[in-house]
Amino acid sequence: MLRKGALFLLIAGLPLAACSKKAPVAVEPPPAAQPDTTGQGERLARARADSIAAAERARVAAAAREATARATAVLQEMVFFDYDVSELRSDAQESLGRKVPVLRANPGLTLRVTGHADERGSLEYNLALGMRRAQSVKDYLAGFGIDAARVQIDSMGEDQPLEEGSNEAAWARNRRAEFQITGGGETITMPGS
Repeated sequence: MLRKGALFLLIAGLPLAACSKKAPVAVEPPPAAQPDTTGQGERLARARADSIAAAERARVAAAAREATARATAVLQEMVFFDYDVSELRSDAQESLGRKVPVLRANPGLTLRVTGHADERGSLEYNLALGMRRAQSVKDYLAGFGIDAARVQIDSMGEDQPLEEGSNEAAWARNRRAEFQITGGGETITMPGS
């Protein structure tokens, strides 16, 4: 009977034992930051600095390419002439006036100016007219202090029309001077940049 009583107490005590509070589980604090003995922090900082420097170099290079493209467009802008003359029109003088500061800012830059004529007139006459037009451009630039040795001149006469046709619209486009950068054009700076 003693056994039965002990068994009874054991069975009766099981549910009570199950309801009792459990002891709290101890939570360990996170480990304290350990000093970086591998140099990883330095490597990350160096990589970040290198990345920032590379981005800045790319920005500067892009700005230089943009300035070169703008300056090249100014230098290559054609000028046009009236029929059978080599005197510069006011719009041609304005175009040449935009070229002067670019040429001054880039003293190593050289140009070739090629004069053209429309199809009217003889081949010889149009070659001579194209040369007079190119010379007129060169003289105008020299008048603003651009060394004449930096500007070569040539004439194509009527041989390379810009626009085909035998009408005033085509002829007006063909009476021109074209500009080609012949030296120092790898990186062109715009004035004031």
